[in-house]
Formats: sequence, structure tokens, C-alpha cells
Amino acid sequence: MPPLLTIAYHFFLQIAVILLTYRLLWPLFRRLGQVQVVAIMVAGFLLGPSVLGWVWPAAQQWLFPSKLTIGAETFTHPNLTVIYVVGQLGLVLYMFLVGASFKLDILSAHTRQAGATSAAGIGIPLILGGAVGWWMVGLGGYFTDKVEHWQGGLFVAAAVAITAFPMLAWIVYDSGLLNTRLGTMSLSCAAVDDACAWVLLATVVATSKGSLFGAFLAIGGGLIYLLFMVYVGRRLLAKLNTWTPRRADVEQTGGVPITQLSIILLVVLTASWFTDLVGIYSVFGAFVAGAVMPRGALLDTIRDRLEPLTAYLLLPAFFIYSGLNTQLSLILDGPTLAMAAVVMAVSFAAKFGAVGLAARWQGMSWYEAGSMGALANARGLMELILLNIGLEAGLISGKLYTILALMAIVTTFAATPLQRAIQRRLRNTGSKFGPTGVEPLDDVPERSPAT
Repeated sequence: MPPLLTIAYHFFLQIAVILLTYRLLWPLFRRLGQVQVVAIMVAGFLLGPSVLGWVWPAAQQWLFPSKLTIGAETFTHPNLTVIYVVGQLGLVLYMFLVGASFKLDILSAHTRQAGATSAAGIGIPLILGGAVGWWMVGLGGYFTDKVEHWQGGLFVAAAVAITAFPMLAWIVYDSGLLNTRLGTMSLSCAAVDDACAWVLLATVVATSKGSLFGAFLAIGGGLIYLLFMVYVGRRLLAKLNTWTPRRADVEQTGGVPITQLSIILLVVLTASWFTDLVGIYSVFGAFVAGAVMPRGALLDTIRDRLEPLTAYLLLPAFFIYSGLNTQLSLILDGPTLAMAAVVMAVSFAAKFGAVGLAARWQGMSWYEAGSMGALANARGLMELILLNIGLEAGLISGKLYTILALMAIVTTFAATPLQRAIQRRLRNTGSKFGPTGVEPLDDVPERSPAT
């Protein structure tokens, strides 16, 4: 086993390489109309076995070792464990920041439209993705032997239905949509669809172990947590805005009151632990904790302090962990490439098509409806979380992991340019997206702090 000091300094080198890679990619991705988080996601993919491991296998294995052999036994390398834990911390803090930026007032004014588009965003993927997953189980090679046809259908349905919360929030902010009906509804629909997708995943994981208890625990525990945070937690947390911090605490922390910051971090980490324990997973616990936090100068200050460190240092660790599990060499035969094309087509139809048409049916303009569909099609981060859970639970093969990871990259890569193309066409008509829908261009709201 490597000494702790060796693990630590090797980890520092790994993070430095990740940061350098995505910063080198960023100028190109910016010209392609992407946001920085997409560059970070692709950096993780490039540093994995599919690219760096193909070009220079020895360097990739030395830089990002995944296995450690001691005698006759093989273990997960300690540095991979460290990357995983740091990445999970980044996910939790980032989901808290997303929840803290959620515009509940705009959502409450458009609950009907949000409900209908959410239903389409989960219903159509359940049908189309379920059919593809059922088919995959019959073909063999995509799922492990313990997965039944219906379980494979639910897993692929969840993978198709999911939308990337953190990436969507980043895109919404970068596009100036944070205070608009479009941005708020996109995030709210993603929240509902992702919650349903996690329940589907929890059902598959639980039943693969021979019990439905895990599914009931996920649904019941998640509901109890949500009701507690909305009706009890929010009232208790509201007291944070009434406390007067000591001057010494503020001076020592650069304007952030240390008592309130400690309480908020305690709530976020405890909420993440509980939701992970019941099977809804930590990202939703952190998101709800952020959504119920009292709005005001305190929350704005904490968001401003946490966002750069979280997004640009901690979160990249998750992407490199996912990139290490993606191997393009597994899907380079004809039948598997054909299956990847089917998954890609179903994924676009089930989210971009279904959500866009549902939004239009609810009275939104074609510009808003098209943008809703484009944004809903961004799966990146949340898709990778789902795939890692499926892989660790022994449900899916490396082949299916790679197909769905590739789908996540392509759909996320397409989301931002497509949405911004629609937004440019709208601006050419003299209009823009606003809190009530499409509004005249001269009424431009101020952009909020970064998500």
C-alpha cells in the first residue's frame, strides 16, 4: 500500500493535470458556444483509457492508476478512491448552489406548464427507453446476468429520462436565463424528471438484490425528507437571516459569517447523507437544502465564495472518475455501434422532442418550447452519476456504460449551441426570454450571481 504522503502528492498532480487540460480546451469550446462545464466533462474523457490510454497507455496508467495489486489480490487504487470522494463532495456542494439559485417565485406562477412538460419528460422516455432496455437484455452483453428484462427497461428509461441539474444550471446562467420563465421551468422539470429517474434506478438496484424494500425506502424516505425540509427546515433556517454575526468572525472569513456558514454546511452534508442512505442519493438532498435556504445577502455571499472553488477545483474530480470508466474500444464493433446509434436517436426524441412539444402544447411559444427541449436534452453530469451507480451495483457492463456515457457527452454538447441558436433567432425578432415568457428586447433583467 502506498504511503499516505505519496497518495496525497500524486492526487495533487492528478488535479493539476485535470485543471490544465480543461483550461487548454476552454478557448476552443468557448468558440463552439459551449459552457466551461462541458470542457471539464470532455477533459475527464480525454484523460481516461479511451484517449490518453490509447495514445500513451503507460502514462495514463501511471497518472491515473485504478487498480493496486498486493500479492495475489487486486484492490481499488487509493488515489482512485480519493478522486471519487473529492468528486462526490464537489457534486454535493454544487447541487446546493443550484438549489440556492432556484427561483421558487417564478415556478409557483407556472406550475401547470411545468407539470405537463415534466410528465412528458418522464413518460416518453419510460416508453421508448424501456423498450430499448428490454431489447438489450435479450441481446446479451449490455447488462449482467442478474438483470431481468423489465429491470433493464427501467434502467435505460431512467438513463434517457434524466437531465443534468448542474450542467443545466450552468447553461441557464451563462445564457442569461436564470430569472426567466424558461430557465426556472427547465430546472423545475429537470428536478421532477430526475427524481422519478432516481426512483426507477432505486427500484432496479433493490429488486436486483431480491427485495423491494429499497424502492419503498427511497420513495418514503425521499418524501419524508422533502416534506420536513419544506415545512419545518425552511422555518428553522429562516432564522439565519436574523442573526447578527460577530465582527471578528466576519473579518476573519472575508465577509462570510462563520456561524451561519458552519450551520449551512452542516445542513447540506447531513441532508446529503440522509438522502444517500434512503436511496434517492446525495445530490437531491443537497439541492433541496439549497432550495429552502432563506434568500438574501447571506446566501448570496456564501454562493459567491463557494462557487469558484466547487466548480473549478472539486467538481472536475468527478469527471475524471467517470472518464476512467469509459472505454470506446468496447463499442467499436458493428452491432454495438448500431445500438449506440439507436440509443442516441431515442434519447433525442424522448427529451428534445417530447419536452418541446409538451411545452408548446401548454401555450409556450415555439422559441421557448424549442429551448426547453434543447435544455432538457443535456444529461452530462447526472447521467454519469447514474451510470456509476449502475456499474458499482453490478447491473451494467462496460459496453453499456460507454454507450450511455457517449450519449451523455453528445446530447450535452448539442444542448447549448442549439438553445443559443434559438435565442439568437428570438433576439432578431426584437424579443427575449423574460420572467413571464417572451418579452420585448428593451426590458432586459439583470443577471444574477453565478450558479
